[in-house]
Amino acid sequence: MTSEKASAKAAPSGVLVVDDDAGQRQLLAGFLGQQGYAVVTADSAAAALSRLAAGPVALMISDVRMPGQSGLELMRQARERYPSLPVLMVTAFADIRDAVAAMRDGALNYLEKPIDLEELLDVVRQAVAPAAPAAAAGDGTPALPAGVVAESAAMRDVLREAALVAPFDSRVLVLGESGAGKEVVARLIHDWSPRRDRPLVCVNCAALPDPLLESELFGHEKGAFTGAVSTRLGRFEEAAGGTMLLDEVGEMSLPLQAKLLRVTQDGTFQRLGSNRALHSDVRLIAATHRDLEAEVAAGRFREDLFYRLNVIEVTLPPLRERRADILPLATLFAAKYGGGRHRLSPAVSAHLVGYGWPGNVRELQNAMERAVLMARGGLILPEHLPHRVLGGGAAATAAMPAADPEAAGRLQQVEAMLILQTLRQQAFNRTATAKALGISRRALIYKLRRLEEAGHAIHP
Repeated sequence: MTSEKASAKAAPSGVLVVDDDAGQRQLLAGFLGQQGYAVVTADSAAAALSRLAAGPVALMISDVRMPGQSGLELMRQARERYPSLPVLMVTAFADIRDAVAAMRDGALNYLEKPIDLEELLDVVRQAVAPAAPAAAAGDGTPALPAGVVAESAAMRDVLREAALVAPFDSRVLVLGESGAGKEVVARLIHDWSPRRDRPLVCVNCAALPDPLLESELFGHEKGAFTGAVSTRLGRFEEAAGGTMLLDEVGEMSLPLQAKLLRVTQDGTFQRLGSNRALHSDVRLIAATHRDLEAEVAAGRFREDLFYRLNVIEVTLPPLRERRADILPLATLFAAKYGGGRHRLSPAVSAHLVGYGWPGNVRELQNAMERAVLMARGGLILPEHLPHRVLGGGAAATAAMPAADPEAAGRLQQVEAMLILQTLRQQAFNRTATAKALGISRRALIYKLRRLEEAGHAIHP
């Protein structure tokens, strides 16, 4: 049961999720509910203490930063009254000192935002037994629409995560290089959500100057500025009941970020030239190619907005890290532009797979459109490809000596040993392990899955 009004009797040994952000509460409650756990929620420390007084729970998960009493104060009071209650703290990167203090005060563990749901599940499993059978095994990804390719393990992981968060209204931050397909992932999240029959409205924050972008998002009243000859609805109003994609949100100015923050906090906004507050029933997805944590540190992006947008983070790998997708995508684009009459020669396939694709899927699509136009027959040859693809493809590596399989195997063994050793040193905390190894959390999870499939123990 995941209702915030659930009674104590409904979940006498379940999980209590405490967060003032409704989207975060819904995400965690929904995810744990899918895994078979009974979940109740509270939106403040006071509500959490009242819920605990009504009956025991097996685990409390609390955000550190909350209005009024903080999560740390809540934990101290809760543990004074219920000394055996395990507490898991959720913290932003700026709160790490608080998280360390929480560990000293008896917290079971802490997780950094955005929450890695698999890491969360690992911690919960250590503390609480599911109240019902866990979700059925399997990929869990809905059928992909035509034109979406996910042959690589990296892309399948992304889509599995997108399918997991799609049913909830939690805000999602999609990260990835330009041209990698962030809008495609956002569309899938919308199409797999209960809002699928309502609009998906996409706004490119980099395409408009601030005054126009503000009017585009929130609308304006007649006479609000020179040229405003009539009232205009904003995109938030047009997206009512649906989903809003703010693409390249990292390009938004600080003053406009402050106005967007209000929408994420209480769902209200005002048209330009109006004092009347309007309510927005919109699921918000933001996307950017920028490192927003670095932008926050540099003072170019609001920290509070970053955490409001980043309830769940989906990182899209660049095309060079999902090479199994290159040829299926190339074939798809060749069919699109050539009416299904063109095919790739073996040499072209080698060049495509060997190239680094700095422009990602968008660059591949443009290359295949050019190739189809240049190819007079039905066979696409290397000379039909852009010169940059030929220079960075198989031809550039043809003279390289073949790799030694035994050396490659030894390298994999060393890597596996290093990962497992670091994982144990970090008490099986995946976020800390990824930082210690100097790799992304997603890359670590991918490697751990391969190690688990090979028979290695990746859990304590």
